[in-house]
Amino acid sequence: MLEAEFWVAVAFFAFLGVLVYFGVHNHLLNGIDDRRKRIRSELDEARRLKEEAQALLAQYQRKQREAEQEAAAIIAGARAEAERLASEAKAKLEDYVARRSKMAETKIAQAEAQALADVRAAAADAAVAAAERVLRDTVKGEVADELLSKGIGELKGKLN
Repeated sequence: MLEAEFWVAVAFFAFLGVLVYFGVHNHLLNGIDDRRKRIRSELDEARRLKEEAQALLAQYQRKQREAEQEAAAIIAGARAEAERLASEAKAKLEDYVARRSKMAETKIAQAEAQALADVRAAAADAAVAAAERVLRDTVKGEVADELLSKGIGELKGKLN
């Protein structure tokens, strides 16, 4: 009985008795319970933070979708506005071209009328000069001068 194994067993059980006497097992159990509670609270906190993060993520994704929709609406509005402005500019350009064409046609018509009046005046002057020469050559004397003056006055009145 005095073997080493026996004394190791006695020392082991004495050590266990001392541990039980001083309540080391209670301290170990309390430490384990405290650690378990701390881990549980950390897990609960992590779960709560995860749920908050998921809610925040969902909120930001919703805001992103809304922002994308708003951007698409703004782009569509800008395109519509650009098309409207382009059509207005085209209409204004067509109106401007039409007015300029009409003004050009009016100026051409006025130039034609002025040219026709100038030709008529030149023809009248040439006719008066020719008539004056013919009458001067054919009619002589006081009667000729009187006829010539009267004819020239009448001819100028009729041609103009």
